[in-house]
Amino acid sequence: MMEALTYDVPLISTRYAGLFLNFLRSKGISKEAIHAHSPMMHSLLDNPDAYLTMNQVIPILETAEWLLNDEKAAFEFGQQLDLGVHGLFGYTLLSREDQPKLIETVVKHMRICLPLFDMDVSHRSGEVVISLRDTWEVGAARSFMAKIYMGSTYTVASKICNSIRFDCDFNTHMDDAEWISLAPNSRWNFNSKNNQITLPVTKKAIKQEKLKVVYSLAQNKHLNNSAEESVTDKSHNNYAVKVREHIMKSPSLTSIERSAELLSMSSRYLRQQLAEEGTSYREISNEIRKNYADLYLRDTPMPLNDIANKLGFGDQASFTRAYRGWTGKTPGEIRREAKKLIID
Repeated sequence: MMEALTYDVPLISTRYAGLFLNFLRSKGISKEAIHAHSPMMHSLLDNPDAYLTMNQVIPILETAEWLLNDEKAAFEFGQQLDLGVHGLFGYTLLSREDQPKLIETVVKHMRICLPLFDMDVSHRSGEVVISLRDTWEVGAARSFMAKIYMGSTYTVASKICNSIRFDCDFNTHMDDAEWISLAPNSRWNFNSKNNQITLPVTKKAIKQEKLKVVYSLAQNKHLNNSAEESVTDKSHNNYAVKVREHIMKSPSLTSIERSAELLSMSSRYLRQQLAEEGTSYREISNEIRKNYADLYLRDTPMPLNDIANKLGFGDQASFTRAYRGWTGKTPGEIRREAKKLIID
């Protein structure tokens, strides 16, 4: 266990505290109720660049567990953390040539992002076991914290493993079916000796699976950024915002006819409405597809023909022409520049 002095060392980004506060609100716990039980939350969230100490984190988790009174809540919050979208994590995943090393990369990343538990990785015949090792004396918040880790691990690992087993050293009042509904293709054992997560090792090539992971991470990252922009950008009216949402969700199926149908109007009327808002369907579509293309070219090794397909182009040549028109550079030039930055 850590020495008492280290419990006052800034450790956890207040970004996670903000996410946790939003999660509690989604569960029907009002801001006033949270502040009444944890007055420090308000002042802590004022500075998004600050860090929390363990002496601040522990009472927040204890209060949340008491207010929620829901065994599944911590696991659900862990699932929503989406630690995988941070930085170039997706690109790093693709540098691993086998599944055990890929799992170790996931663990190392989580260990840095959320250093509440230590995570040990061991290899058995056909399995990789991730053990959650106590780093802090957290008391009643221990099982709550473990479930956050399990949920976070599940979100990333479920993309590269077809089954996951959770061993928990705490009890539950829920049946197995309820836990499995929360985490499909999982198995649960409670009152176990340790908290650990067991992932099977498959012998099949996983290059395509890793590519799916990177595509998912990159897309989520772009959707999150675009959602934040749409909230702060007051220049768009309702129709432009809705069209943007349609295109961002399905960039390969973009067409004004499709968006008009989703909005229950004619494409002619939609064109008129967008023109009144100072934009056009083509302008919105090109902006979004250009942003997606930038992301895939810089943050993933996705082949150019796959990028073209995902963005709704008939072939790679059409994509290259469009991208050159948007940026003045070819996709290949942008990718080479991105690789050079990583090397440097």
